[in-house]
Amino acid sequence: MSADRAGQPRDVIILGSTGSIGLQAIDVVKRHPDRFRVTGLASAGSDPATLAAQALELGVEVVAVARAGAAEDLLLAFYAEAQQHGYSSGEYALPKILTGPDAATELAGQQCDVVLNGITGSIGLAPTLAALDAGRTLALANKESLIAGGPLVKAAARPGQIVPVDSEHSALAQCLRGGSAEEVKRLIVTASGGPFRGRGRDELAGVTPEQALAHPTWDMGRVITTNSATLVNKGLEVIEAHLLFDVPFDAIEVVVHPQSIVHSMVEFVDGATLAKASPPDMRLAIGLALSWPDRIPDVAPACDWTTASTWEFFPLDNHAFPAVALAREAGERGGTVPAVYNAANEECVDAFHDHRLSFTGIVDAIARVLDEYSEEGNVTSIEDVLAAEQWARTRAREIIASEGQ
Repeated sequence: MSADRAGQPRDVIILGSTGSIGLQAIDVVKRHPDRFRVTGLASAGSDPATLAAQALELGVEVVAVARAGAAEDLLLAFYAEAQQHGYSSGEYALPKILTGPDAATELAGQQCDVVLNGITGSIGLAPTLAALDAGRTLALANKESLIAGGPLVKAAARPGQIVPVDSEHSALAQCLRGGSAEEVKRLIVTASGGPFRGRGRDELAGVTPEQALAHPTWDMGRVITTNSATLVNKGLEVIEAHLLFDVPFDAIEVVVHPQSIVHSMVEFVDGATLAKASPPDMRLAIGLALSWPDRIPDVAPACDWTTASTWEFFPLDNHAFPAVALAREAGERGGTVPAVYNAANEECVDAFHDHRLSFTGIVDAIARVLDEYSEEGNVTSIEDVLAAEQWARTRAREIIASEGQ
């Protein structure tokens, strides 16, 4: 029996607490103090003031920061936050502070009911595995860890141990409740189309970083927002859907839905399609993941059915946005290839924002990296993943440098 069903709140550890997912998760927790208690927080350490404020307000027991020298900064921020609230030294307790690149991994393995992994990037793989190995329910927003280390993550997870936080995969998980696995014909993953929906490839070469970050419906971090503009994010979500739900790639389709109200759909063999609809608010997926399989009240506003609205659906333009087809190929190749796709993209996104690579050059460079990668062996350890990622990052940097000459 889970802690909340026994009359006690679930203990939650939040990885990436100062990022978009972490901030929204804390908002959900604060609205439902009878349901959740945050016992640990982790962040990169670049915003010690926010982390200290979170730790003080929530009364967490452990704080982890990836930056090795962040402990002193965090202590100073904690004292400043306490002083601002007028607390004397006896009115609050300093949490235990873990520092260094393995701090989040150590925290993820500690005692709790749910670990929410909201870290961005494949650096979230080790914490994902630590949470699974410790037997915790993993609320997974860090799709990159599943994509990069798919075989490792699947081998470590018990059935039902991973609960998706991505809005699309949360929607799929909810719709899949409507039938058995044998009744599922295909998964339909929706995409907003990003800020450049409707543009042809020749109209995308001059896109600026500022334009790429102007997402029409979602407020996300730099990497994810850029990935949404290139549709790399949707490609990663196709791989994630395959790994989470054991559905073959040819039964996973992407459709463009600009309003971002239908978050994904499941089509069944009899011709019925179930869709999950709600306004674009990540707190819904976060709240459900934290409380899974139960729902909690008043997480976010519902659709307003008293107001007329139009929902549109368009086929994906694979010529202008080839990232999804490229991800599908990477997923079908398997092994360490999805890790190479993701790592190369991270390098290319950084280069794009540093004005060293064009917008269309992001996916073009990823394609070149994948074309040259031939070591598709089994993934038996994190070291296999790290080696593949390092090769991909090095080769991507070389390609980017050659493009800039």
